[in-house]
Parts: sequence; structure tokens; C-alpha cells
Amino acid sequence: MSGINYMTQEGYDKLQAEVDDLKTRGRQEVAKAIAEAREKGDLSENAEYDAAKDAQGMLELRINEMEKALSNTRILDEKDIDTSKVMVLCKVSIKNLANGMEVTYNLVSESEANLKEKKISVTSPIGKGLLGKKVGEVATISTPRGKMEFEILDISI
Repeated sequence: MSGINYMTQEGYDKLQAEVDDLKTRGRQEVAKAIAEAREKGDLSENAEYDAAKDAQGMLELRINEMEKALSNTRILDEKDIDTSKVMVLCKVSIKNLANGMEVTYNLVSESEANLKEKKISVTSPIGKGLLGKKVGEVATISTPRGKMEFEILDISI
């Protein structure tokens, strides 16, 4: 992950808690699995040992990536957000001009994105297309299904 990662305090705290959990509980579980596999004899032919060592490597890689994300994070305060145009952490209501469907999304960092909660990443095609737009403007967005047009109805926090 390169560049600055903008997050809410809530998102930052959640990611930090996950890293802390992986460093404690996750490492303990992997160490236990390695120890159990080691007890089963010859390590050169022990598939369980190899799998446990691979799991340890993947865990450490994940911890490292999450720590990098945290080190490049800038926490945004909602009171500092300008709602005259679409920015990260804004809630934006849009209308699909092709079918008239209206939806409201929260634009968040990639690590906080969750479509079920209507939180989309500013690096997604829709997120990129909405950034910088003002109420009343039409955003033409290239998606895998082709070009789509969305009218910006409202921008809030």
C-alpha cells in the first residue's frame, strides 16, 4: 500500500484492534500448531509442519501489511470536511439517470469499504467518478458494464 490512507477514527481503531489481535491470539495459535506438528516426528516429511509454517508466514505478512496501512493513515475529523463537493468521508446521494434509482453511499478509504453498509471506496470506479463533483452535477462513470451517469442529489456528513 502506498500513499496516504484516509480513515475515520472508528476505522483506525478497528484496524488497530485487528492488528493487536493477530499479534497476540493469532501468533499464539500458529505457534501452538507448529509445536503440535513438530511433536509428530520427522519434519522433512511432515505436511502439517509445512502447513503451519506457511500459515505463520501468511500471518506475519498480513500483520506487516496492516501495520504499513496504519503508519500511512491520516485520521480525518468530520468537522474538517467540506460538503460543497464530494470528498472522502462524505455521504453522497446519487440518482442513476438510466433507471431513476436513488442510493446513498458513504465514501471511505479502501480498508473501510463495505458494500453491505453502503460504504464504498474512493478508489472504486464509482468512488473515483464521484470525487470532486457538486450537487446537481452529473458524473459519468466507466464501470465493467459500460458508462453510467449519476446525478449528485445531496452531499452531507
